[in-house]
Amino acid sequence: MSIAISATFDSGNIEVIEASRADDIRLRVRNDSGGEHRQWFHFRLHGVRGVPLTLHIENAAQCSYPGGWPDYRACISADHVTWQRAAHTHYDGARLTIRLTPATDTVWLAYFEPYSWERHQQLIGRCAVSPLARVDRLGASVDGRDIDRVVVGRGPLQAWVIARQHPGESMAEWLAEGLLETLLGDSPAAQTVRERATVHVVPNMNPDGSVRGHLRCNAAGANLNREWVSPSATRSPEVLCVQQAMRESGVGFFLDVHGDETIPYVFIDGAGMVPGYGETNIRREQQFCDTLERLGPRFQQVHGYRADRFGEEMLTLASKWVAHTYGCVSMTLEMPFKDHDDNPQPDTGWDGARSKLLGADVVAALAEWLGPA
Repeated sequence: MSIAISATFDSGNIEVIEASRADDIRLRVRNDSGGEHRQWFHFRLHGVRGVPLTLHIENAAQCSYPGGWPDYRACISADHVTWQRAAHTHYDGARLTIRLTPATDTVWLAYFEPYSWERHQQLIGRCAVSPLARVDRLGASVDGRDIDRVVVGRGPLQAWVIARQHPGESMAEWLAEGLLETLLGDSPAAQTVRERATVHVVPNMNPDGSVRGHLRCNAAGANLNREWVSPSATRSPEVLCVQQAMRESGVGFFLDVHGDETIPYVFIDGAGMVPGYGETNIRREQQFCDTLERLGPRFQQVHGYRADRFGEEMLTLASKWVAHTYGCVSMTLEMPFKDHDDNPQPDTGWDGARSKLLGADVVAALAEWLGPA
């Protein structure tokens, strides 16, 4: 039986150059809409039980973040539910090579553990039937998919958490799932947050890119995290409808959840560089980070971005725009595509389960940050 390679499914992405030999399968990552970005891959191989496979991603060096390939290991699954890291992944400066011998007829490979649009529907459904939550539709994406918001709590502080502006950063929606499950639970931290704050969660800002298998862009080719100064109904309706909801509620705390290709740590990029952010916000931001670090091994404050990383484009980013517009504590949380080097787990690397646990940590940190009633 010959080997079949497919990617025509939710978040699938690969192009086959040559697959006549199992030990020399040549592939390319397909571009996002707009053609500027590429790096996410997700595909299935069939007819591979016991077959030694060597797969080469030929355009790895032309991907958006080639600096992310060193020490990276691909994600593999035999059932599309449980994911492990491939033991043999190598980047030679030009192409990424993955070697494996599957024990099953079919195997899936992905850049990171996927979070499907169907799973998103199930998450929204669980929230919709909870007496502690309210679900509403803020608008539609370019392709017409729902932009869902889940609102939890009745407190005066309006806290916003958005995830997956960059669709290939699927760890962001895993975190959102963990955060929502915790918020809808009966822990003391969840009860405190629900009493002291109203939490607005947008688990997937970019559903079109998620389904299309994009790394960073929506269906119109827009990088949503560069659209916050002037979003439009045709290019970035996802940002436009969220901004409208923010104007209606106000924003007193903001967290934008992402993944970083190159840095093997969990970290927060704050808004201290935003003009007018102020010492009080800087102090309160640091309090949140200190609390999150104290809560467990999933967060650290040594490794991260330089404060001057963003220049003229700074206010086009969500967390910087919110800080400037609403004058509140506003942060970007980043998770790795590789592993968390302070707490490595080589079999899985950083994954969906650890992202969900970090979501629970965020709820606990927010409860302490809010303080007693």
